[in-house]
Amino acid sequence: MISHINFSDISVTECQRLFHGRGHAYPGFEHVNVDWLPPVALITLYKEESEPWLEVCAEQLLENIDGCKTVKVQFRCRAKAPYQLLAGADVSDLVAIEHGLKYQLQLAHAQNNGIFLDMKNGRKWVQEHSQNKNVLNLFAYTCAFSVAAIAGNANKVVNVDISKSPLAKGRDNHRLNQHDLTKVKFEGVDIFKSYGRLKKHGPYDLLISDPPSFQKGSVDIKRDYPKIIRRLPQLMNDKGLVMLCLNSPDLDENFLIDMVAKECPQCELMERLQPPNVFKEAMTGKGLKVLIFEYQQ
Repeated sequence: MISHINFSDISVTECQRLFHGRGHAYPGFEHVNVDWLPPVALITLYKEESEPWLEVCAEQLLENIDGCKTVKVQFRCRAKAPYQLLAGADVSDLVAIEHGLKYQLQLAHAQNNGIFLDMKNGRKWVQEHSQNKNVLNLFAYTCAFSVAAIAGNANKVVNVDISKSPLAKGRDNHRLNQHDLTKVKFEGVDIFKSYGRLKKHGPYDLLISDPPSFQKGSVDIKRDYPKIIRRLPQLMNDKGLVMLCLNSPDLDENFLIDMVAKECPQCELMERLQPPNVFKEAMTGKGLKVLIFEYQQ
């Protein structure tokens, strides 16, 4: 695994994925990811590995990454996805930097640490396409898209998520970047039951939808994504941009394309965004899909 990491390309300050075994492009390492979250190198395991194997990996990461002070492992293969310190100082709370923007991360209790690194190019696109726009950020989580949009001089961003706790962290992320919070709204509501509230803040020039594939009791992507798309005429300005994201390995981009054609044919596919090159996939269509549409009244 370590031999597949190009240590010369690692930024001292910017967070990034170093090794993406989950793409099944590296036989024998399908259960391993490695991320660089300065000053922490994080190994994520989806299947158990031996302590000696982990110790060797930790030693090599410490030796080869400039500025690395900590190596931790997260066991996604275990209940509650616990973290364990492998080497160095025990760092649990840190600030990640991406494209010059700051995001608070926690490597302690939550399954997800606060940022999804495969969406790095998506956040950059949002920053570059938000100027003077009203933005709706659905399934906002910790509001990383919102941070990018305000950094790109958006007029307003409305963040919507059924869980209020990550939205509070999103508010902290904006404060961390010294953003004007009068431009940012936080709605801790069920998207599918709150279209009236969403319309109140609209219409929108950019809509971002990055739902979980499945969330017990709230989201089933195959069942629920069409409900969002058929509401676009009520939410969007003419020529507004719609970013649709899909991270289910069981659904390819044709799911999005066919759904949009059926539910909102006023949308025209404009662009496909690819994740960073490190996110190699052995099988096309299994990884992150991000499609940009333009809504035309």
